[in-house]
Amino acid sequence: MQLEAITWQRMAERLAGHLDDNDNDNEKGSGESETGPGDRWQRVGIDGAPAARTGVLAAELADALRLRGRSVLVVAAEGFLRPASLRFEFGREDVDSYLDGWYDTAALWREVFGPTDPGGTGRVLPDLWDPATDRATRSPYAELPPGGVLIVHGPLLLSHWFPFDLSVHIGLSPGALARRTEESARWTLPAFARYEAETAPADRADALVRADDPRHPAWTGLRPGRTG
Repeated sequence: MQLEAITWQRMAERLAGHLDDNDNDNEKGSGESETGPGDRWQRVGIDGAPAARTGVLAAELADALRLRGRSVLVVAAEGFLRPASLRFEFGREDVDSYLDGWYDTAALWREVFGPTDPGGTGRVLPDLWDPATDRATRSPYAELPPGGVLIVHGPLLLSHWFPFDLSVHIGLSPGALARRTEESARWTLPAFARYEAETAPADRADALVRADDPRHPAWTGLRPGRTG
C-alpha cells in the first residue's frame, strides 16, 4: 500500500474538492438543473479510535467546505453514547459492550442520517447524551439546508453500514494506538483489534490515513473506484 505524506489542511482541501466535484456530477446526471448545485445532502464519515483524534480532520474539512460556500454540520459520535446504566450493564470494561452497546446507533440513524436521506427534512440533532453528566443534552435541532454536508466522526463507524458518500479511516499501528490511548481507556485496545479484524476499516474506507505521528500524517488518497 502506497502512502503519500500530506498535511491535515491539504488533505481536507482534497476531500472538499472531491465532494464538490461529486456533487456537481450528481446534479448533471439527475438532469434537475433548476435546483442548482446541492439538491441533496452529502454525508462523510471520519472513522478512528479516540486516540486518532478524528475531530481534527472533521474540523479541517468543515473549514475547507465553508470556504467553498458549503453549509456544514459536524456531529461527533461521542454525543450519541448511551446512558451509563446501559453502557456499564455488564461492567465498566466489557469489550463486547463497547463494540456493540456503547453507541446509540438507532438514534444516529433516526436523528442524523434519516433527516438527510432523500426527501428528508435536514433537521439534524447534533448530540443526544452528555457522558459527563449522564443526562440528555437537550440541544436544539440544527437545520442543514439541501446541498449541505454532514460530517460524522468517531470510533467504530464503519461497522454499522451508515450511508456515507465518502468515508475516511484514520488508523494507528497497535503500538501507536497503545501509546496514545489514555491509561483509563487501555481496556478498549482489544475492542479496536477486533474491529480491525472483523470490519477491516482500512479496506472498507474510501481513503486510509496513517497517523502514528499526528504531526506527519500520510494517506492513500481517494482510491479509484471507491467513491461515488
